Amino acid sequence: MRGLAPVFRSFVRWARRPLQPAVRLWRRNLQLRVVAFTLLMSVGVVLLLGFVVIGQVKNGLLDAKEKAAENQATTGFSIAQQQANRSQTQDATGVGSQNQAEDSGAWLTTLVQQFASGGNGVYWIATLSPGADDARFGEGVVNAHGPRSSGSLLPQASIPKSLSDAVESHTGALKQYTTVVTDDGKAPQPALAIGKRLTDINGKTYQLYYLFPFGQEAKTLGLVKGTLATAGIFVVVLLGAIAWLVTRQVVTPVRMAAGIAERLAAGRLQERMQVSGEDDIARLGESFNKMAQNLQVKIQQLEDLSRMQRRFVSDVSHELRTPLTTVRMAADVIHDARTEFDPVTARSAELLQNQLDRFESLLSDLLEISRFDAGAAELAAEPIDLREVVRRVVDAAEPLAERKGSHVAIRGDAQPVIAEVDPRRVERVLRNLVVNAIEHGDGRDVVVRLATADGAVAVAVRDYGVGLKPGEATRVFNRFWRADPARARTTGGTGLGLSIAVEDARLHGGWLQAWGEPGGGSQFRMTLPRTAGESLRGSPIPLEPDDSRRNRGLNSSGLPVRAATGSVPVPRTAGPAGPGPTGQSGAQIPRIPQRPPAVPRSPSADPAAFPGSGARVVGRMDSVREDDS
Repeated sequence: MRGLAPVFRSFVRWARRPLQPAVRLWRRNLQLRVVAFTLLMSVGVVLLLGFVVIGQVKNGLLDAKEKAAENQATTGFSIAQQQANRSQTQDATGVGSQNQAEDSGAWLTTLVQQFASGGNGVYWIATLSPGADDARFGEGVVNAHGPRSSGSLLPQASIPKSLSDAVESHTGALKQYTTVVTDDGKAPQPALAIGKRLTDINGKTYQLYYLFPFGQEAKTLGLVKGTLATAGIFVVVLLGAIAWLVTRQVVTPVRMAAGIAERLAAGRLQERMQVSGEDDIARLGESFNKMAQNLQVKIQQLEDLSRMQRRFVSDVSHELRTPLTTVRMAADVIHDARTEFDPVTARSAELLQNQLDRFESLLSDLLEISRFDAGAAELAAEPIDLREVVRRVVDAAEPLAERKGSHVAIRGDAQPVIAEVDPRRVERVLRNLVVNAIEHGDGRDVVVRLATADGAVAVAVRDYGVGLKPGEATRVFNRFWRADPARARTTGGTGLGLSIAVEDARLHGGWLQAWGEPGGGSQFRMTLPRTAGESLRGSPIPLEPDDSRRNRGLNSSGLPVRAATGSVPVPRTAGPAGPGPTGQSGAQIPRIPQRPPAVPRSPSADPAAFPGSGARVVGRMDSVREDDS
């Protein structure tokens, strides 16, 4: 059964594919749904009304037929018995039994012919005598009361045995619905049989039956059914047309409003609805036009304010660059000659140089973030190998890593990682992530991992420093946010690096996400589409690394840990033992121990990946908290 499940799902998808346009039309077309529901309800009402009317007509026809048949049969039974009694009174000679039997048979034949002559085409007449043989009646006493019938009626096949038995045991007239069978080749037809036990001219009992066919009533009922069906179809079509016209009057303005709203969203702010009349639809159009007018005014004001802001930032930056260049030149001269100054003045020259660097960096970041706010940022995508970008960033950050006592390791660079990206922006994002990891890594190693799978590429930067507290990973991308508010604003970066980085990732159509745990470090993951303009469905690298506290706990307890793109060992802290390069302080820089090479495998996309600057933070005591923002 498990092997048949994929085949069954494929068959279901294949069967649903032709129906998708109709389903999409049904979901999107309100007028179609209203007309369809109106037609369905109309058909239901017509069917219910038809059943009620046909039932009442049928009952009325049956009641009228039964009353007329009972009257006709009662009269016939009375006449037949009167004739028998009259014959018994007139017959006083005492004829022998054989002649009496012959007279009884002839009398029954004459009686049937006499009664049938007045009801030709309206009813049949039949006589039965229990125990008589219809094959040889008229040849003896036993067969004198054999079955007789008018026309081509087969009495024994047409009169039910249950009715014959009941008539034999009762003195009154009985009736029962039956099916008339004839020997002329016509199809059997329903009829009403009314019978009564009587006596003939010799005092012998026999059963006289009237069979009234329902041919005329069936024709009448068929005519009624046809009339109702024709009227029902006409009413349903008429109601459908009325529903179409009525809903069109309501849906057309709504569709017009939807189209105008789409054009307003596209920037055509001068679009307005045509309003006619004073009804609710007209009021809706007037309200919509007022809303569009107010939106146009507000958007125009915001555009003017945005242009003023961009012009202000541009003018200020331009005006600041000239004095900043002059101050920079003077500061460089003072900084170069600081050895000739006293210690206090020399230290002031160094502080001036550092703050000028921060000021230039802040000015550049402000200009870049203003471009994102104004929507003026452009993407110059080209196919590149991300391994080269990562290596350039790591090489540039190597002096800082040596000063901090850290080492930056690259994993997953055995195979090319090709993607259509903007090299300048990707390099800026990775430089920001690597520098932050080194600065907050407490002298421990930093791991940069690359992977590609399912139309996406990812670069993750893992550090083992102070980490992030619960809730901080969602705020780390906010502008000018700091993890430690007590830190002086004069230290660290400008506070705009991660904000610019997440905007660069979004400009590529990608994600920049964060994970962290207190005391266990953090991991920042950048996921980009391999081809520019495509959508992401997942990330090749899990957001939470395999060496987190939770995954290490699951692994030690024997539970499976989700697959990752490579093994990341837990680095050891700085210490006097072990080989490795030496930093400025003389302490050895820790190295990540090398593992035996594993069999290369293709990473799979992380199904838990989510867009935006979402983050996952694991708190102390292995408490897990997810934040999807």
